[in-house]
Amino acid sequence: MSEVVLREINDGVALLTLNRPDRLNAWTAEMGQLYFDLLEECAASAEVRVIVVTGAGRGFCAGADMQELKALGEGDLDEVAVAGDERPQSFPLSIEKPIIAAINGACAGLGLVQALMCDIRFAAGDAKLTTAFARRGLVAEHGISWILPRLLGPARALDLLLSGRVVLGEEALALGLVNRALDHETLLPEALAYARELAVNCSPASMAAMKRQVYADLTRALPDALTQANQLMGESFAAPDFVEGVASFLERREPRFAPLGG
Repeated sequence: MSEVVLREINDGVALLTLNRPDRLNAWTAEMGQLYFDLLEECAASAEVRVIVVTGAGRGFCAGADMQELKALGEGDLDEVAVAGDERPQSFPLSIEKPIIAAINGACAGLGLVQALMCDIRFAAGDAKLTTAFARRGLVAEHGISWILPRLLGPARALDLLLSGRVVLGEEALALGLVNRALDHETLLPEALAYARELAVNCSPASMAAMKRQVYADLTRALPDALTQANQLMGESFAAPDFVEGVASFLERREPRFAPLGG
């Protein structure tokens, strides 16, 4: 297997590490395909309940690899390398298990898109985030124009898109771009601890349903969202996880929820 993305699994948590540290983990077609393959494998594995994504070395992902971009602009890049994987960049949103980004450094362009396609984002306080597209003569690519306004509102989204300015982790927290800004040394331990908390105490079926609800409800009217929620609530009352959730609370023990996959 290629080493451009690494995987390790402990205590129900899969850690995926983008692994081109000499290039600040710049995104390539090979990396994208392997990353999505590993997400699919994690989704299908009963051993994995939560996924954490980070970058090796000093960066999370500095965007699309400039050599591939140059070749693409000159028409020299193999078409298969560009279009060989038909999964969209929004593919992580379709994975039913929670995905947490631990943004440890440079996070730009396509790298920022992938961070936004994770469900929760922790960032180092000194991590540098930027859309970058306007400064490369590009547009708001890969669904970032869909998700960024939903996170920040249109005006703040346009600020980041039009200017391509760099936002540090602390400002990203204030804007709502990330959930937490942490010291660089504690970033990955905190992200993994949070993931383990979910893996131990939260129903995988409940988390999967909630993830589907949140993203589907972004384009639903409130009455439709309420109808769907009421239907799911009725189904959850009849599910084993509800019985186990109540029993574990009353017995003051960790719940034994069934895994997804496998």
